[in-house]
Amino acid sequence: MSTTNSNRIARGDLQIATCLYEFIEQQALPNSGVTSDDFWQGFEQILAEFTPRNHALLAHRDKLQVKLDNFHKENPDLDATSYKAFLQDIGYLVEQPNDFTINTTNVDAEIAQVAGPQLVVPINNARYALNAVNARWGSFYDALYGTDIISETDGREKTGGYNRARGQEVIRQARLWLDTIAPLTSGSHVDATRYSIINSQLAVELGEGSAVALADPAQLVAFNGAPNEPNEILLRHNGLHAEIQIDASHPVAADDPANLKDILLESALTTIMDCEDSVAAVDAEDKTLVYANWLGLMQGNLSVAVAKGDKTFTRTMAQDRNYTGIDGSDCTLSGRSLMFVRNVGHLMQNDAILFRNEPVFEGIMDGVITSLIGKHDVLGNNTLKNSQQGNIYIVKPKMHGPEEVSFTNDLFAAVEGILGLAPNTLKMGIMDEERRTSVNLKACIKAAHERVVFINTGFLDRTGDEIHTSMHAGAFAAKAELKNLPWIKAYEHANVMAGLDCGLSGKAQIGKGMWPIPDEMANMMSAKIGHPKAGANTAWVPSPTAATLHALHYHMVDVFAVQQQFSGEQFDGLDDILTIPLADDNNALSADDIEREIDNNVQGILGYVVRWVHQGIGCSKVPDINNVGLMEDRATLRISSQHLANWLLHGVITKDQVQASLLKMAVLVDEQNANDPDYIPMTPNPEDAIGFQAASELIFAGCEQPNGYTEPLLHAKRIEMKAQLRN
Repeated sequence: MSTTNSNRIARGDLQIATCLYEFIEQQALPNSGVTSDDFWQGFEQILAEFTPRNHALLAHRDKLQVKLDNFHKENPDLDATSYKAFLQDIGYLVEQPNDFTINTTNVDAEIAQVAGPQLVVPINNARYALNAVNARWGSFYDALYGTDIISETDGREKTGGYNRARGQEVIRQARLWLDTIAPLTSGSHVDATRYSIINSQLAVELGEGSAVALADPAQLVAFNGAPNEPNEILLRHNGLHAEIQIDASHPVAADDPANLKDILLESALTTIMDCEDSVAAVDAEDKTLVYANWLGLMQGNLSVAVAKGDKTFTRTMAQDRNYTGIDGSDCTLSGRSLMFVRNVGHLMQNDAILFRNEPVFEGIMDGVITSLIGKHDVLGNNTLKNSQQGNIYIVKPKMHGPEEVSFTNDLFAAVEGILGLAPNTLKMGIMDEERRTSVNLKACIKAAHERVVFINTGFLDRTGDEIHTSMHAGAFAAKAELKNLPWIKAYEHANVMAGLDCGLSGKAQIGKGMWPIPDEMANMMSAKIGHPKAGANTAWVPSPTAATLHALHYHMVDVFAVQQQFSGEQFDGLDDILTIPLADDNNALSADDIEREIDNNVQGILGYVVRWVHQGIGCSKVPDINNVGLMEDRATLRISSQHLANWLLHGVITKDQVQASLLKMAVLVDEQNANDPDYIPMTPNPEDAIGFQAASELIFAGCEQPNGYTEPLLHAKRIEMKAQLRN
């Protein structure tokens, strides 16, 4: 039985916010195969079992941090041997498990067998979510034309209309890339004048009529149109597909000797629909929107009205792509990126649901509700399938060590029980972004060895935790220098090696982090090839366009061959990982260097926090101090605030210096956002602005924040801001 008041519905010991309750009852539960009574009773049982365990895990984090702080205070001259022994003694470093191979089964090919880019998008923004899920296929021509891959010199500027000179350079470069994607027996695609299919093989006419074939005829998968005059030709290379589109009537094709109008590249193989770092969701209203968008994605009916100029249209999820196979059979490929959902971590509680009058742990709530919603895909309650293998893929962030992974593994098993899902339907992604996970990664993987499908590094959160964990060890190096010190290189390589050692190759993703500068694609193409070369079979990109370009790296590098080359190498990197990246006394910063470091950190903090708190924007392209747009989320905020807190603690900087920078940068950030009609400025009285107050507290109370996380302060200030906006 349920009772109700104007704001909450009571079900047993649960009190559920009315908007969330109505969403679950009216939209999520119908056709799920789970009755209302079974769901709420099962949810209550899960909370009764896992709430005390969650509290205990957080208490253990705090106890470890106190021990770490005291150790560093008492041992200012750090000795590596005694430090490692201390970490073992307190249980921070655990005994490594014997060699094993993960037992995860029935994993979709996009995760296990093909290497390619991965998008991460805030799920509360339906337009972003749709753009991402539809980024499975991307126009190579558009990606080249619209970015700095092609310089704006020699008449190739991006103009208001179509610049033919730029377009011709697009065609030239795209044809050069075809030599990598689909090499010929001789010659180059640059000289192609006609594409046709003869005797089930691709024939490419060059120059004066001579025809050559693909160096590997098996690359030709399918086509559309007549074989002698196809309009679409589907190729496969390193597991990824590319579609050559031919249309003599298309304006762009008029500039192409073979009438190519575009090349579609299979791009974002997977997408993480994010409930966590890129989302500002602090109450029942926000969480209901998050869950409603996830339901729309799982049921295949999410849509959004989009306005461009004076035109409006409705964006929906892309249909599958259909072809005629070379053997004449029907060939269908997914038109959409395979979706994970990233739940929140173990830290935060949310009063969208109360259990015995206490706000529930949001991570438990996410686990139950996103899995209920994901069951619609498992049951086929949609026309657009996500997982062909019947899985629900959940990324779990910010877990500290194997005991927290084990907690999540048990939680997932309990959720499967109340929802009537087969064991290990819920597949787990483990974010290696906390120091206690990095140094115990093999044990973390072992704790979820039957359901793990993903491990990934995250430099920003990992650095934030590095600073907070060793806050009292001394002053850390400048932020830019942190990227170049031994600990980070060891961390990145050890992640790959641990994954390979545990048998993830061919069964799961080993991932790398984000490219943070969406407008600098030429630099991304130079730098991000390092990820597949490192043995990572996926890496994060900030946009669908970036996914299309990054896909080229997986045509250049056979990642699974790289993983084979690494096989058998023994590397844990532990000594380097445990080398705390403190400032070098012999390379002291000047006063000007220190001021620049303060201003850079403060400007980034304010630029992100004011949007988060005032507007509820959890992820966006935020201009830095030099007006370069950077993708910012809570991970970037964590490192910046912890870095300043560390320097304050050790007297590198003063509170007066930081306060002066906060006032100065508030003016700059307001100026940078002047063209946003929804922006709520901090000036002329920044001390009265809730966003400014949040930024200040994140710095000055940084040492006291649990593990250096920004969520508690951000959530409190956003709730305060929402109340102010309502009044």
